Amino acid sequence: MMTHSRWQGKHVLVLGLAKSGTAAARILKQLGAKVIVNDQLAFDQNDAAKELQQEGFDVVCGEHPESLVHEGLYAVVKNPGIRYDHSLIKKALKLQIPVLTEVQIAYDIAPCDMIGITGSNGKTTTTTYIHDMLVGGAKTPHIAGNIGVVAAEVANQASESDIMVVELSSFQLMGTDTFAPKIAILLNLIDAHLDYHGTRDEYIEAKKQIFMNQTKSDYLIYNADDEIVCEMIKDAKATLVPFSTKKKVDGAYVEDGYLQFKGEKIVTVDSFSLPGEHNVSNALSALAAAFLAGGNIKTIQNVLQTFSGVEHRLQYVTTKKDRKFYNNSKATNVAATVTALQAFEQPIVLIAGGLDRGLSFDELEKELTNVHTLVSYGETSELLAEAATRAGAKAIVTETLSEAVPHAFRESNKGDVVLLSPACASWDQFKTFEERGKAFLDAVYHLDD
Repeated sequence: MMTHSRWQGKHVLVLGLAKSGTAAARILKQLGAKVIVNDQLAFDQNDAAKELQQEGFDVVCGEHPESLVHEGLYAVVKNPGIRYDHSLIKKALKLQIPVLTEVQIAYDIAPCDMIGITGSNGKTTTTTYIHDMLVGGAKTPHIAGNIGVVAAEVANQASESDIMVVELSSFQLMGTDTFAPKIAILLNLIDAHLDYHGTRDEYIEAKKQIFMNQTKSDYLIYNADDEIVCEMIKDAKATLVPFSTKKKVDGAYVEDGYLQFKGEKIVTVDSFSLPGEHNVSNALSALAAAFLAGGNIKTIQNVLQTFSGVEHRLQYVTTKKDRKFYNNSKATNVAATVTALQAFEQPIVLIAGGLDRGLSFDELEKELTNVHTLVSYGETSELLAEAATRAGAKAIVTETLSEAVPHAFRESNKGDVVLLSPACASWDQFKTFEERGKAFLDAVYHLDD
């Protein structure tokens, strides 16, 4: 593990445990910090807190005493999901105490370069692409961050011959102050997580943290087709590397039927393995990062031609009676579902629904031109059915996802795509979008042939 004088002897409050908080507490202690841990779950039900206490940590559970935040505190390291209107966070900010996430700790201690990936959609696919493209190269790639692997833990085990490929949410980036990856990627921006950030401007400022501390010796790969992104990167000091599916740029682009990088033809569009322009866009950003990180062209080409996608993200499931089933459970907002719909030329039976956040489905309604039937379920089932009817599609309302799948199969025709792309969060019926996706897979595999 690398040492870092920043944390030596400093008083630090770790707020919220789960995987990231527990890892942060242990690493901070190794770095010589004086750590106190605070978690909302009562101690008698809190296995992580019990373990930390046995390891000698001061642990406070079941409440959030304001006395935990005081002028002698160096920093609060919080779980990314904890909002900034939390009482202890508000007090820390008032006292001008830094509020950080474990991503900053990861950056502080990492002995190797980092590639950081952010955007409203496509982060996990792009992160996985880059990792696979760098396998077998000069540096050993390690996936970390919002994709499910705690970045600080990966950094703690890394060596100089490694490279970290880190998926980063706005929640994580907002809690950084010196973070500056060697290669940053900004994929796209839509209005998202405004319940957390409060305003669109705050959300944008959080995303900009991925490049705000970069210098000319670093790279910022950005989406030249996204107007918001192009406006954002005007503040960047890094070397800019654009990517585009629509025009030739000084980076990665599509021309003459090829995915290209700075004039070099990489693979043909026809041999590219995933459906949809959005996946071409993700791939362009990934191949740019892989080349800049010293990836092998043969490996990059092979990945582009064979990559089968990431689970729950426009994942091909199976074909039954000439109907192709796709699992896009990760589509927790309208924009992600619109992107999925645009990926297919075939007629679509769309399965959608989930948590009602009081949002409009007007933008989805405009994109239902290729959807002949929408099968809805959950809290938003009626609203989605109304949108489908207005768009001229057949609407079928069900209560649960397991009921929706056989309805969708019966309504489909040979050559159709049956697509789960909910356009809503999963929390009305499922704990996570992964759980929702697995329920879809189960329902598909149990359909009568």
